[in-house]
Amino acid sequence: MRILLPYHLDEYRPGLEFPVAADVVVDPDLSGDGDVWSRMAVLYEEIAEQVARAVRAGERASVLSGDCTTALGTVAGLQRAGMDPAVVWFDAHGDVQTLETSASGYLGGFSLRMLVGYGRRLLADRIGLRDIAQERVVLVDGRDLDPPEVEYLRTSSIRQCSVDELGELPKGPIYLHLDCDVIGDLPGLVFPAPDGPDESQVAAALRRVLDTGRVAAVGIACTWYDGSGAAERLRPLAESL
Repeated sequence: MRILLPYHLDEYRPGLEFPVAADVVVDPDLSGDGDVWSRMAVLYEEIAEQVARAVRAGERASVLSGDCTTALGTVAGLQRAGMDPAVVWFDAHGDVQTLETSASGYLGGFSLRMLVGYGRRLLADRIGLRDIAQERVVLVDGRDLDPPEVEYLRTSSIRQCSVDELGELPKGPIYLHLDCDVIGDLPGLVFPAPDGPDESQVAAALRRVLDTGRVAAVGIACTWYDGSGAAERLRPLAESL
């Protein structure tokens, strides 16, 4: 099942182009909700329910949105369906910032750190997300890291590798995450990170994960500007997922 969340964090993005059509579009009413975390909790609660429903029906859930934080809802949905997923996270950035370390304050930079337990009161507790053990997380091609991220990853059990060095993957079901900025020359990216792998290298690495037969859900973060042309270029890769 393809599930679309046309949002960047809590910002509705009706003009954002996505590489594949959706079976379900999640667009709840956010008008009565409070701060940004409350609004995102509403969005991710619905994502979690849609993912859990798909997995219980024996389908793989594919979730497309405008940022990486949606992954919290997707993983919560896998957990609701009775799974204890590992995470394979393709991203040019570390996404392991915190409110205390982030120079920009960009909430999308907290995503992976929140999956392993940071700031539970902000979002995880609201949607029933359980922590993922660090040793069950692989960060693939995280090359654009701020100093606090470098230090955190140095002391954590999160494994880092390039797209060509995936090696053995964690046991059990897998949540496979693709932030499209992992591709070095994709046009229109909000946070570009040059000198990365090309589409064929990323596609080959994604295929190695899919070939395990253990991918329960896929998340695609379409982190580009409206009308950039990136969606059309990535259509074959997205359809292969």
